Amino acid sequence: MHGMNIVYRDLKPENLLVSADGYLKLTDFGFAKVVVNRTYTLCGTPEYIAPEILLNKGHGKPVDYWALGILIYEMNHGIDPFTADDPMQIYQNILSGKIRFSSSFDADAKSLVRHLVEHDLSKRYGNLKNGVEDIKTHRYLKSIDWKLLYQKQIPVNYKPKIKDMNDDSCF
Repeated sequence: MHGMNIVYRDLKPENLLVSADGYLKLTDFGFAKVVVNRTYTLCGTPEYIAPEILLNKGHGKPVDYWALGILIYEMNHGIDPFTADDPMQIYQNILSGKIRFSSSFDADAKSLVRHLVEHDLSKRYGNLKNGVEDIKTHRYLKSIDWKLLYQKQIPVNYKPKIKDMNDDSCF
């Protein structure tokens, strides 16, 4: 999507579905937008919003890299790093930038999260000179053969049992 200048702006577990072949599908493109330079719309799920959106500085593709960092954190920890009962407190937590990692948090995942959940856009992975390659080649993701993944040639761990393509019993 980024290759077509589309910024997704709503990456979160609820928008990732397991398809019939066991691979993830991205859904809900309600906040997606073609952005060549910057846009200024305040949108997204509170826990996943990048600071540049909150500060109304204008944003682009790097907001999706921030959200990827939040997603990786949540997948490893079970909850997002800035959680709170009140959205305003969530926003304050995001702007403070303090993330706590449990001692059991995978060190490589922690490293990647820190590189993605970076306030300084000139240091955020995905937004550096090497672009998304910095993310793909990070030690946390080093075992992934991206070409085989793109071709859906990597064996999946889970494949939903469905009767036919109209079976919605898994939703």
